[in-house]
Amino acid sequence: MTIEAVINLDLGGPRINRHVYGHFAEHLGRCVYGGFYVGEDSEIPNQDGIRLDVVDALRALDIPNLRWPGGCFADEYHWQDGIGPRPSRPAMVNTHWGGVEENNHFGTHEFMALCELLGAEPYISGNVGSGTVREMSEWVEYLTRDGDSPMARLRKANGRDEPWRVRFWGLGNEAWGCGGTMTAEQYAQEARRYGTYCRDYGDNTLYKIAAGANGDDYAWTETLMKQLGPLGCRHIPGTTYHAVSVHHYTITGPNWENKGSATVFDTGEYYATMVSAARIEEILAGHAAVMDCYDPNRGVGLVLDEWGTWFDVEPGTNPGFLYQQNTLRDALVASVHFDVFHRHAGRLVMANIAQTVNVLQAMILTDPDTNALVLTPTYHVFAMNRGHQDATSLPVGFRTALPARPVGDTTLTTVSMSASRTDGRLLVSLSNLDAAEAADVAIDLRGGVVEAVEALILTSEALQDHNTPQAPSAVAPRPHDGVSISGGTLRVHLPAHSFVTVSGTL
Repeated sequence: MTIEAVINLDLGGPRINRHVYGHFAEHLGRCVYGGFYVGEDSEIPNQDGIRLDVVDALRALDIPNLRWPGGCFADEYHWQDGIGPRPSRPAMVNTHWGGVEENNHFGTHEFMALCELLGAEPYISGNVGSGTVREMSEWVEYLTRDGDSPMARLRKANGRDEPWRVRFWGLGNEAWGCGGTMTAEQYAQEARRYGTYCRDYGDNTLYKIAAGANGDDYAWTETLMKQLGPLGCRHIPGTTYHAVSVHHYTITGPNWENKGSATVFDTGEYYATMVSAARIEEILAGHAAVMDCYDPNRGVGLVLDEWGTWFDVEPGTNPGFLYQQNTLRDALVASVHFDVFHRHAGRLVMANIAQTVNVLQAMILTDPDTNALVLTPTYHVFAMNRGHQDATSLPVGFRTALPARPVGDTTLTTVSMSASRTDGRLLVSLSNLDAAEAADVAIDLRGGVVEAVEALILTSEALQDHNTPQAPSAVAPRPHDGVSISGGTLRVHLPAHSFVTVSGTL
C-alpha cells in the first residue's frame, strides 16, 4: 500500500525557530573536560584549550545555541570560582555526577570563547538552588554591562574589555528536583525574585526562561502561567519571564536502575523506545494547551531544554558519567522529535538535546585512548535536517491512514513526516520506524512547482549498528535513489528503519 500525503507549498505555517536545533553541555563526565576542552597543553589541535575538531563538526550543523553549565550542575556552580587566572581558581566536587573534583579551568570566559568559535548563542543556566539573587544578578552584569561598574571592571581585569551579548538566561534548572526540591508555588516566588534582579544592560535584552516541568506535569506549567505569565506579572515591569521549560527523556527500561543497553536490544525494546519517543507529541501539546489558556497570543515560549535517549552507561565506564553509545535507534528517536518540533513551531521556541559530547544522546564521541572523534548517527540527523532552521513550516495532510503496529497496550504510528520551505527550497523529512517493512509515500505537491529533487538516506543493516573509531561511517548518510517526481507528485521509497530527507528547488 502507498501512503498518500498532501503538502500545500503556498500555505505555510509558523516559522521553525532555528533554536529548536539547540544543544546542551553540562559539567558531566567527559562532555566539557575531554570533550569540548582539552587544555592548552594537549597534543590535540586546540585554541586556548578548546578542541577544534569538535568545533568544526558542530559548526557544520549550524549549531544555533549551547546551554551551560547544567543541568543539575548549574545549581551547585558558583561562577566566580571559574574566572581569573586558572591556577588560582578554587576546585570543587561535582556531587551530582561521579563525585569527581573539578578544577574550574573551564569557566565563563572559556564558555563564551567556545560559543564564539561555534558561532552559537550562549544559553546560561543560573544557580537558583544553592546560589543567591546577588550572585546571579552580578553574573548578568559581568557578562553584559558596558562602561564602568564593579562587575564590568572585574571582567576587564580578567582580560575582556567589551561585554558579551547573552540573551538566553535560565532561572534555575529542575526546581522540582535537583534544583531545590521545590513546589511549583515555591519556585514561582523564587523565579519572580531572581528574574527581578536579572537586568538588561545596554542593548542586551535578556530572554528569561523559567525552570519548568518534568514530563507531563501540566500542573507545574499552569502554576507558572498563573503566577509569572503575561496575566500574573504584567503589572510588575521586568519580572515577566519569556519562556517556560520542560524536560522529557526517552527511557524504556523498567526503572532508573535498569534502563537497558544502548547497543544490545531486541526488536521489542526498539519499539518500546519509539513509543516513548513519540510521547513528546502528547507532552508538548499538553503544555501548549495549558499555556494557551493563559497566553492565547503565544507571547510566552515553550522550551524543551533537555531531551534525548537515556540508557545504561557503557560497561566499564563511570556510572556517574552517563556515557552511552549511539545507534540507528537513537537517530530515529531524533528524527521523530524533529517532526514533532516542526508541528509545534507556533509555541516551541527552543530545544536542547542532552548532551552534545560524550554524554547521553551525544552528537560526538571522543575516544580517550586514540583521541579519535566519532560522529554519531544522531549527528547525521541534525545535519540532514539543518535546512529546516528558520524555515516556514508546511503542514502535511494524509489521504490514507498511516501504518501502525501494536506495542504493548498502545499503538505506534510507524511513518513520520514534516516539511518546510525557505529561500526557494523545499525540504521534506520522512522516517520509517518499522523494523522490518518498507513503506512508500506519494506526496501531492500543490501550490507550486518543485524541480531537481535530491535525497539522502540514513539507515543500516541492523538497528544496533553504531559508529566507532574503527568504523566511523557504519551509520552515515548516502544518496538515495528511491525518490522521483512527476506531474506534481513526489514519490519516496522508505526502506525499513530509515530516515530520508528530500530537497528540491521551488
